[in-house]
Amino acid sequence: MNTTERQGTVVVGLGRSGLGAARLLRALGEPVRLVESRSDAELGIQAAALRAEGIGVELGLGLDADRFDALVPPPATVVVSPGIRFDHPALAELRQRGVAVQGELVAAWRVGCCVPWIGITGTNGKTTVTQLVHHLLLAGGLDAPLCGNVGTSAADVVRERIVAAAGPRPDWLVVELSSYQIEAAPELAPLIGIWTTLTPDHLERHGSLEAYRAIKRQLLERSSLRILNADDPDLRSRAASWDEARWTTAGPRQAALAAGIDPHLWIEAGELWNGDGPLFPAAALAMPGDHNRQNLLLATAAALAAGLSPAAIEAGCRTFPGVPHRLERIREHQGVTWYNDSKATNYDAAEVALRALDGPLVVLAGGQAKQGEAAGWSTKLQQKAAAVILFGAARQQFAELLASGGYGGRLESVEGLDQAVPLAAELAEATGSTAVLLSPACASFDQYTDFEARGDHFRRLVLAR
Repeated sequence: MNTTERQGTVVVGLGRSGLGAARLLRALGEPVRLVESRSDAELGIQAAALRAEGIGVELGLGLDADRFDALVPPPATVVVSPGIRFDHPALAELRQRGVAVQGELVAAWRVGCCVPWIGITGTNGKTTVTQLVHHLLLAGGLDAPLCGNVGTSAADVVRERIVAAAGPRPDWLVVELSSYQIEAAPELAPLIGIWTTLTPDHLERHGSLEAYRAIKRQLLERSSLRILNADDPDLRSRAASWDEARWTTAGPRQAALAAGIDPHLWIEAGELWNGDGPLFPAAALAMPGDHNRQNLLLATAAALAAGLSPAAIEAGCRTFPGVPHRLERIREHQGVTWYNDSKATNYDAAEVALRALDGPLVVLAGGQAKQGEAAGWSTKLQQKAAAVILFGAARQQFAELLASGGYGGRLESVEGLDQAVPLAAELAEATGSTAVLLSPACASFDQYTDFEARGDHFRRLVLAR
């Protein structure tokens, strides 16, 4: 096919990111069609509404290069959501045929780069840092919409606040970025880039830790100002490879200097410091765990770079409500505190939650298992968990893993959270545990659409007791 015959854009998928990209392109006056492999009555209603907006929709059309070329006219560009592998064979074939293949963030960046972006990535911690940066900027009087991998799609925010808006543009865009999104948007270059942590994750998608790390690093290398967590072992071990970065540490400055890092922000005697002296107490952010001190430092570094004063940042920290599904304290009932950490979708994130809380605990774990190293998580369960309740597709795998590791507490297995929550209350009383923690160490897709749906279900069950 001659590439000059190609016209317009095909956006794959009727999910949040696909809809945002299609509506942005339509607002820019570009011919755009949405394709979706599924087809049912509910999608038919949605498709009719989109067609009324001037967006063509093809249901029941899977990702297939020949079928895309059979469209009239065949597309010049194909936009894919983060859920589609960027190395999918059909996408590789389309590239060979001269089609531009890109992620849903590309159009948002090309239009929205007139506003400075703060791009936050990392294996764990990125959502908390994103939410905290957003909150600090708003509390400090700046207009800084939150979007990307959390909340509203970046394309929707750009369309609503930049393309269609009659008023002033935002001061900043605060954008959470997954490795899937970064991989598919190689031109994205934030003014401020933040890298929270790096541990093995999404290896079934990226193939190796090295490939996963390289994708994350690309975002920071393209950022004008790089903010990095010196307490993360992987990032710390590669400190010498960065020619310029602002490092933060939740420990004293001297400890970081010993590792060859001159930190931009650090904590001494309970106070945040920079080169000018103490800024404010670390306790201004009332969230448990050393990892949240790291999150505080990263967010503070970004807020300072955005022009906020230390006093304004401290005030914003004191009003931060926390993040749903991330060590979210739901309630205290009959002497037991219940925590929702549904966002802990891998072993490392679940280990972080265990480190943050005092035992003894009753821990709920399970779902759709991921690849990764479970030794640290298993060790923390041995130290902190008086009982573990396993649920979902991974329960047999986890039972074998914990048994082989010598876990000595109560170990129970149930179908789902409906059974796990009442059992957790019984076990907390029986073992004298002070808290019940949902921290699955798994993806949610065996029983839920996403980790939010899992956490919402857990919250409803707990509040109904």
